[in-house]
Amino acid sequence: MTTGMDDVMIEAHGLTKSYGKPGVRVLDGVGLRVARAGIHALLGPNGAGKTTTVRILATLTTADSGTARVAGHDVVTARRQVRRTISLTGQFAAVDETLTGEENLRMMARLSGLARSRARHRAGELLDRFGLTDAARRQVRTYSGGMRRRLDLAAGLVGSPEPGVLFLDEPTTGLDPRSRRELWQVVRDLAGRGAAVLLTTQYLEEADQLADRISVLAKGRIVAEGTPQDLKSRVAGHRLDLVLSSREAYLRLATRAVHHSPETLTVGIPTDGTAVHTRALLDEIDPHRTDVERFSVHSATLDDVFLALTAEKTEAPARV
Repeated sequence: MTTGMDDVMIEAHGLTKSYGKPGVRVLDGVGLRVARAGIHALLGPNGAGKTTTVRILATLTTADSGTARVAGHDVVTARRQVRRTISLTGQFAAVDETLTGEENLRMMARLSGLARSRARHRAGELLDRFGLTDAARRQVRTYSGGMRRRLDLAAGLVGSPEPGVLFLDEPTTGLDPRSRRELWQVVRDLAGRGAAVLLTTQYLEEADQLADRISVLAKGRIVAEGTPQDLKSRVAGHRLDLVLSSREAYLRLATRAVHHSPETLTVGIPTDGTAVHTRALLDEIDPHRTDVERFSVHSATLDDVFLALTAEKTEAPARV
């Protein structure tokens, strides 16, 4: 996606961050650009620096070096302006379970400086948009996990002008599949109204379904960035999965695989998916036809991307 400067809502360059003595470097030169009306996913293993990146951009902590702007405002020198334009939703809903959904939103609106009548009107708007009107006067303790997450998102938008910037830090953790998909639609709708969304997630399917672009973090550095399809194509357009007849054959092929399952002696080898290439790979891998018990060909997934890229040495970032 090519964007003009006016369309870039989040822009970071060279962010570094270390903790402890001696300093453990959590971020090592991270850069990001997130467009208006777009969803950008930040993927990486635990400890890669995803949450630290979000905390810096949301003004909750400061980088040791580097620069970042959100909605045109510097995250260090213009914290107040940044905070007026953003919404941050973490892994756990930050709402009061003893209050009703409506009371939670009216309270947040009043804390944001809205007059009493305007707070009531704003709460009603958000309850309607997030599909919570029927549950508005129920205590939040009676809400399902998905309803709580929708209320949490709504609470974050109470005082923010729209379209704005949304930071979603693993927002569907612990949700069942149906609730997760309901929240996905809410996020799509917000992006469709012009919001810029930066999403961190452990669910690769979530990034595949939602993101326009993905950045992969490993050891504090961006090791790849592109659209989901770009990244899949980089690892392999397709994958040849082989169920092997012995552990010796598995160990021999594991070093060239993008997918491993030692329990089932299965490896996945990149292929272009054509019959010619598949036959050639099988002849090369198993010339005596004794090592491969079964095989199947399927399109590469973000799981393949994640496993391949986070296992690579973190050298220069690759953009596709």
